[in-house]
Amino acid sequence: KMKFSHQYGSAAGGYAWRTNQNDSRLWILLFAPASLIYGITPNPVLAEDISIESTSQNDTEGENAFGLRKIEDGSVVSNIHTSKWRVFTDSGRDYFLQGKLAEAEKLFLSALQEAKEGFGERDPHVASACNNLAELYRVKKAFDKAEPLYLEAIKILQESFGPEDIRIGVAFHNLGQFYLVQRKLEDACTYYERALKIKGRVLGHGNIDYADTMYHLATVLYLQGKENDSEALFLESIRILEENGEGDSMTCIRRLRYLAQTYVKANRLTDAETVQRKILHIMESSKGWNSLDTVIAAEGLALTLQSTGSLMEAQELFERCLEARKKLMPQDHIQVCFL
Repeated sequence: KMKFSHQYGSAAGGYAWRTNQNDSRLWILLFAPASLIYGITPNPVLAEDISIESTSQNDTEGENAFGLRKIEDGSVVSNIHTSKWRVFTDSGRDYFLQGKLAEAEKLFLSALQEAKEGFGERDPHVASACNNLAELYRVKKAFDKAEPLYLEAIKILQESFGPEDIRIGVAFHNLGQFYLVQRKLEDACTYYERALKIKGRVLGHGNIDYADTMYHLATVLYLQGKENDSEALFLESIRILEENGEGDSMTCIRRLRYLAQTYVKANRLTDAETVQRKILHIMESSKGWNSLDTVIAAEGLALTLQSTGSLMEAQELFERCLEARKKLMPQDHIQVCFL
């Protein structure tokens, strides 16, 4: 079993993950010779703060758009249908990223039809087109339309590449996300676990994308009330980021914030304080006090210190936060008045 770092708290439970240092940096593994639109993104849908309610609002942002990579391969057999598929897919992706979902839907539907006619009904390009359309329907919360498309995409990929291909791992992650936003936690857990297994085998247990799926699985476990198991995975996903030089990234910060929130909710205030001090140190070093992110980090720590009876330090932090907010915001702003 892996030895977890306990600098943020204690972790226990059945989720212990063997690690290695071989980070393959396999960001986009597409089938040869033709590229699917499936891509492995370091930051999936479901924002790192696990704000499920806000997921759909953020999903049209570029880094959160699963599988909507622009097609760049030139090796696809060319005919009128494949040419149209390419144009419809790229245009649909562009509209999707602009938040123009109605236009994107029409183009993705056309791309799916052209993929079937140009490549064949069971070709992986059809799986790609199904996935793109499913992602769009998920963002629109048309879940009844999205689910069969996800499942069809996975079935085609399994037929084409076998059950352990990385593209299937990506598809499993997408499906886990689909179930998570609906709070279908058992289904989400199943598919995140399957995705994690494939990504660990193909990408390696030190890979950032592997850690990303691990983080989402931890989220599901936490929502299921399996706090020890989820903590172990939260800590490990953070450790992997840190070992890859991403310890100061906003992705890591968001994970640390969420971990701190779980500690506060569990009344583990000493552990929460440790994490919050780390967050504040990172924010002070990277952004200084001319950033609301730093102020917010300090306020979170101050509240925890107040709860633990460290009133003097809490007061000093609150006063510093007030001074920073006065410089950053209008004097009559409600957040300045509140402080």
